[in-house]
Amino acid sequence: MKKNDSMKKLHGLRPVLMLMITQGFSALGSAMTSFALIIWAYGQTGSALNTALLSVCSYVPYILMSIFAGALSDRWDKKKTMLACDAMAAGTTLCILLLLGSGRLKIGHLYVINAVNGLMNTVQRPAADVAITLITPKELYQQASAARSMTNSVVDLLSPVLATALLAGVGLQAVIAVDLCTFALAFVSLALLIPIPKAHKREEKTPVLRLAGEGLRFLRDHAGVLHLILLFAGINLIASMYNAALPAMVLSVPGGGERALAAVSTVTGVATLLGGVLAAIMPRPKSRIRAIVFSLLLSMSTENFCLAFGRSLPVWCLGAVLGWIAIPYMNANLDPVMRTSIPVEMQGRVYACRNALQFFTIPLGYFLGGVLVDRVFEPLMAAKSSGLLTALFGSGKGSGASMLFALIGIGGVAVVGLFALDREIWKLDKE
Repeated sequence: MKKNDSMKKLHGLRPVLMLMITQGFSALGSAMTSFALIIWAYGQTGSALNTALLSVCSYVPYILMSIFAGALSDRWDKKKTMLACDAMAAGTTLCILLLLGSGRLKIGHLYVINAVNGLMNTVQRPAADVAITLITPKELYQQASAARSMTNSVVDLLSPVLATALLAGVGLQAVIAVDLCTFALAFVSLALLIPIPKAHKREEKTPVLRLAGEGLRFLRDHAGVLHLILLFAGINLIASMYNAALPAMVLSVPGGGERALAAVSTVTGVATLLGGVLAAIMPRPKSRIRAIVFSLLLSMSTENFCLAFGRSLPVWCLGAVLGWIAIPYMNANLDPVMRTSIPVEMQGRVYACRNALQFFTIPLGYFLGGVLVDRVFEPLMAAKSSGLLTALFGSGKGSGASMLFALIGIGGVAVVGLFALDREIWKLDKE
């Protein structure tokens, strides 16, 4: 009986697994390119802020246009939308390859290209979220979310290793060429092999502003969903500051460098992969909200402090394990809460509003992280030749980023603790 149940679950997940695996290959190529370009940009400028601005340019158009794009996503065919956005992203990657081959690639080009990609993600992400809902049986939402986390984990695990190997052995052009090949595989698979049913279609003449307004009104009328989104807006602020500071510290401090950054990223992938496996086999918790809160608390209270006070690669890797192993379990519980709280015909516009509210803090965090490292904490630590701060965070380039990790660790714990007291979020368990 159990074997039959497992086979039924696997059969029910087959379309979404095929989508995740093929899109995962494309994401692997894109992640390799992103990792390689971060190393390239930091090598060109030596600035945490200039490197962080790559991500800022990706997120700003995404946030500004999300609400309207979600309304359009509800109206448009999901598969065609995803294919069109993927094709445009591949075109921008090809532009990078051509500029690099002609010796004219500048960091300013990457800012523009990342902005275009961010605009494409604005439309693609809500379409992909709804597509997963449409092809996944409701009772398998947790397993589908865990599978998605595992796919992302494999990407996190392999992309730094493969990108570093190709960079050292062949060069940046090879990394970008692999990215284009993985895109082709995912594009053909989605176009020919993965059926995505039609969602309930709204009247075509409904104004886009009205559709967008419906998403905002839904959040206004469902305080628990809104407050949960605001929790993750705070978490994203902390996480993006972490992402801005990580290359500046690991690439600069003694015992660091490109291989150390690749090692930390790889261990992060291993931890999330293991966490994804655990999330897939664990039963539904009695309280999904409690699972979300405690997973976030573990993440915020460990890795940032290991990076702040650690002086060696093993300590940084330990922090990566503690910081990321519970994140797939958190996502595996967050995803069903959102999908069951929002009607499927509303999900595109509500997810788009969620994206605008939840992700607007990401470019802010990247910008703040870059500014604080370059303009505040690095100069502060450079002026200290001894004392308590030097004893805690070291000296020389990278010590200012270490100090920032300690502060964002404290901030992360405070954000989780504040929202853990919010009664509206806990009501989602009963709903």
